[in-house]
Amino acid sequence: MAVGGDSKERHGIILAKNPLAQKAGVKTAEAIWQAKQKCPGLLVVPAHFDQYVYFSDRTRELFLQYTDKVEPFGLDECWLDITGSTLGTPRQIADEIRKRVREELGLSCSVGVSFNKSFAKLGSDYKKPDATTEITKENFRRIVWPLPVSDLLYVGRATNAAFSKMNVRTIGDLAALSPDFVISVLGKNGHALWRSANGLEDDPVSPASYTRPLKSIGNSTTTPRDMCNRQDVWKVICTLSAQVAGRLRKHHFYAGTVTIWVRDTNLQSYEKQRSLPRETNDEKEIAKLAMELFDESYDWHAPLRSFGVRTTHLTDEEDYHQMTIFENVEKIQKDDKVNQTIDGLRARYGYNIVMRGTQMEGKDDLCPGDREDHPHGGFKEDL
Repeated sequence: MAVGGDSKERHGIILAKNPLAQKAGVKTAEAIWQAKQKCPGLLVVPAHFDQYVYFSDRTRELFLQYTDKVEPFGLDECWLDITGSTLGTPRQIADEIRKRVREELGLSCSVGVSFNKSFAKLGSDYKKPDATTEITKENFRRIVWPLPVSDLLYVGRATNAAFSKMNVRTIGDLAALSPDFVISVLGKNGHALWRSANGLEDDPVSPASYTRPLKSIGNSTTTPRDMCNRQDVWKVICTLSAQVAGRLRKHHFYAGTVTIWVRDTNLQSYEKQRSLPRETNDEKEIAKLAMELFDESYDWHAPLRSFGVRTTHLTDEEDYHQMTIFENVEKIQKDDKVNQTIDGLRARYGYNIVMRGTQMEGKDDLCPGDREDHPHGGFKEDL
């Protein structure tokens, strides 16, 4: 069994799989048709995001009964710092949490117990389902070092490929390298990974009350049909820019840079970014620059499958923002009032109560609706 996206909406990838499907070779993020080639009897069920959020909230409420240092890592994982707890040994607490989650919520969970976050994460993945794995300063070389380097936290596809070229296959291979050599190849990120492989990672667990500052806000979509011309792309850019601008205003931010993400029907993708003439949270300015970036960078060798718009270099809207001598102050103030009115209407009646003509024109067959609460809403509010 696996949880999959909606093939009709072209989100037909594997989102999660059970142990039997995994044993058959099914992998997260691969296309459903590829998974069914490996496992012809695969049963693919749809995602139920509202239920995931509900159970995620309930488990975190349970965790907070043991410590106030509970740091989420995605929807279904958390780090807990139980240093100094008088409720039992770390393993006893882990086993008690597993038991309570199973009995009170009807879910199984696996727990990693260790002296730092990266090894605790490894331990939680080491043995499933419903197991506790303890990785200590005494045994981590025996347990961790033989594992594939791709199992290490924050080793993604590109980094793993770089390690393969260096003949680094296991976490132990990485640990044995000279830190200076790793830095020369992968920079600061390489040094952080080397420290992690050697058990030296010491990032603290954030308190549950901590809110991580937003570093970017954006959205992306895979459209129901291919984008075949510039007009198609413009419709999608306008829709995504409207959503991004609305979220910028919701969080009281101005953006200084716009990034576009483009994927064609051959699944080749790239990003391109540029600073805005002035910081803004206006959708027209964001869309204009996004379209310029696209026009300059794409040669239409193939239709497009997916598109994303992301804004970075965020500053508080209360901060001072430099204007140019060519700008019409009255027009900017008028646009701000219009945006505030639209935001108020959408907050009261829903996102689709006010839309631009460009969005309405392609709404049925191309433009996405508002995806802020959708589990696959692309960049969303990236951290």
